[in-house]
Amino acid sequence: MTSRSLKHTIAADKVNMGGHLLDQPLPSAKLESLDPFLLIHHWHQMLPGGQRQQDLGVGPHPHRGFSPVTFVFKGAVSHQDSLGERATVSAGGTQWMFAGRGITHSERFPKKLAEEGGELEFIQFWVNAPAANKMAAPYYQPISLEDTPLVEEEKSKIWVVSGKFKDTKGAAPTYSPQLLLRGELAKGGSVSIPITASFNALVYVLEGSIKTGGGQLLTKDMGVYHLDGESIELHATADTRYILLSGEPIGEPVAQYGPFVMNNQTQVMEAVRDAQIGKMGVLIEEFE
Repeated sequence: MTSRSLKHTIAADKVNMGGHLLDQPLPSAKLESLDPFLLIHHWHQMLPGGQRQQDLGVGPHPHRGFSPVTFVFKGAVSHQDSLGERATVSAGGTQWMFAGRGITHSERFPKKLAEEGGELEFIQFWVNAPAANKMAAPYYQPISLEDTPLVEEEKSKIWVVSGKFKDTKGAAPTYSPQLLLRGELAKGGSVSIPITASFNALVYVLEGSIKTGGGQLLTKDMGVYHLDGESIELHATADTRYILLSGEPIGEPVAQYGPFVMNNQTQVMEAVRDAQIGKMGVLIEEFE
């Protein structure tokens, strides 16, 4: 099995999102998107405590046309939406949301974490949806650590969120073929991850150092691979935590404005209008 070589090594930029300082490897000056992946945000901070839930996180906002997905690594994230769904996903879990024709949600942190403080780390990434599915019914699916299949080998742990890895199938459904993994690789450990030849693929390192594809990725680096092999080889030179996102390119035009991802500007303008007149639902948050 031929291993893929690195095409880009991209260090995450610091970005200010509504007063929150985040690491953003995608989009970057080198790469606007990697079809079907549009954005990756890495949020990592220590909460000081003595705060209220309603003063933290991100308040109600709409989405249409794609899936915003959150991998929680430390702490917990609380979700409420206009469908009436409420859930808190803790470390090791995933918040899987398909926005479809429209949904309004908020992303806060649990009362205990707000009041007592603690470490919080999560990654949110945006996955585009094919035109045929953009206006399908929205849904929300929380996936706990316990419900995330784990493939464990020597010095390697890989949680399969979506797609199939070594005969293990992930819990999250997708509208286009994907393989979405979260992994840990101890220093000196190696792992080979089969990738469908036509899939775009990237690895982002939350913490650590890995040799891969003829190069090296350090903490908060993203590696993007050529379509020149059927596997990605990782060798850890330090204890490493990473995610791997890969998927079949959708190959359709993308028109994006804020929280809306459509195929043309007319559809974007319709999304803005529909959000303004309440067609994407209304969320009145409840707090403990």
